[in-house]
Amino acid sequence: MPSYLTPGVYVEEVQSGARPIEGVGTAVAAFVGFAETGPFHEPTLVTNWDQYVQRFGGFTEGTYLAHSVYGFFANGGGSAYVVRVGDPARRTPGAAPAVTAAPPVEIAGFLFSALPGAGGEVSVEVVDVEGENVPDDRFRLLVRRGAEVVETYDVSTRKSTKGYVVTQLRESKLVAVAEQPGTAPSRPERRGHALAAAPAPAAAPAGRLDPAEYVGDAAARTGFGGLEAIDEITMVAVPDLMSAYQRGDLDDEGLRTVQLAVMSHCEQMGDRIAVLDPPPGLNAQRMRTWRNDEAGFDSRYAALYYPWIKVFDPASGRNVLVPPSGHVAGVWARSDAERGVHKAPANEVIRGAVDLELRLSKGEQDLLNPIGVNCVRAFPGRGIRIWGARTLSSDPAWRYLNVRRLFNYLEESILLGTQWVVFEPNDDRLWSSIRRNITAFLTEEWRRGALFGQTAAEAFYVKCDRDNNPPESIDLGQVICEIGVSPVKPAEFVVFRLSQFSDSTSLVNE
Repeated sequence: MPSYLTPGVYVEEVQSGARPIEGVGTAVAAFVGFAETGPFHEPTLVTNWDQYVQRFGGFTEGTYLAHSVYGFFANGGGSAYVVRVGDPARRTPGAAPAVTAAPPVEIAGFLFSALPGAGGEVSVEVVDVEGENVPDDRFRLLVRRGAEVVETYDVSTRKSTKGYVVTQLRESKLVAVAEQPGTAPSRPERRGHALAAAPAPAAAPAGRLDPAEYVGDAAARTGFGGLEAIDEITMVAVPDLMSAYQRGDLDDEGLRTVQLAVMSHCEQMGDRIAVLDPPPGLNAQRMRTWRNDEAGFDSRYAALYYPWIKVFDPASGRNVLVPPSGHVAGVWARSDAERGVHKAPANEVIRGAVDLELRLSKGEQDLLNPIGVNCVRAFPGRGIRIWGARTLSSDPAWRYLNVRRLFNYLEESILLGTQWVVFEPNDDRLWSSIRRNITAFLTEEWRRGALFGQTAAEAFYVKCDRDNNPPESIDLGQVICEIGVSPVKPAEFVVFRLSQFSDSTSLVNE
């Protein structure tokens, strides 16, 4: 309480008591797979396809990560975290050795070489730095691919400076530089130097992969463990799990182990859904057997899509089959942006899909839909569409994907929007503020169509008073708030009942 000692007019800023809850994002994906380049530690955020290419390379035959990320952005995705697996240091005995670098070129006491995967026609050119009174140790280094300047660095030959050439070029995607032992470095002459082409690294590692590499380590920020520290992720896909399975790196048990691990990760985090792919080459009956007997999944935090889709592959110049998870995640993001997370992400076109591995009939989907397999189907004149919106849960309350994702959204939004409550006086005024803020948030969600009911009272309730906050709870420092919501559920089966009627009755009455 301020002290007033001198007569006058005072202006104070006070809290109004209204603390609005803002809805969290629902369309941030995470992808785990093989790439040409990029870090094996720390998930990397990319917000468009060009950023992915710069950090991880482009399409590579025999892998699916690039296709999945491309499909995600093409279908409406906005942000994705990428975790690269296949670290050569983690390969099992008998694996192929790591790719060696190109022979280095000596330039004024430094050894320059092209990085693996940089391709041919890589060169560096030394030019003067623009400006007056430039120190003798400073020069500009142009990194070229062919005639095009791809990277530019203002560097120095002095170790004590911030722009030391060895330090600066650690950021390069094309060139590596090291000191030449036993030679005093000097400023290079102004000229160009061609570098030998380096062999491209394999995006997919040779040798068998341990499922533990996918599970990863939270401390080292690898695999699924690396995703634990990122709260905004809402969907997780592992497309290159299938490329490892096809090559024999993972057997049936290893495949199931990794898929159970990604589901366990999503269940543990409680705010994200696993988007699973089936093995390729399964017909509808075989798919039913795999789902029921071999996989046996039961999780409210996972969804399974079948069959694989066919897309154009720039690496080979032809159409290839890829797992659907990346494209599906993009459809989720697009549906959230256009309609909201409460809308089931189904009856939506998959952009970029030119065909399917198997064209399913209605009778074949009759076998799969009841067991939680979301089918992708081709309809004449309507394109290739997602035709299912179920989780892999056996609990009817969590059968529909949009219900699970809506609850994830509501829980995370309320959690982040009520952090101000901690350490506030635990009394009726606090309980009233909590009720008011949560009620305002849920009312807005009801108006958007996310909750079922003709009135807000039918759609939800918020209870936080003396009944559920007895003295015992207050003594423990607890505030208990009960929230009930009635989510909208998709019109999965639309039935029109037609019957004949005759106007003879009305004629008789006349």
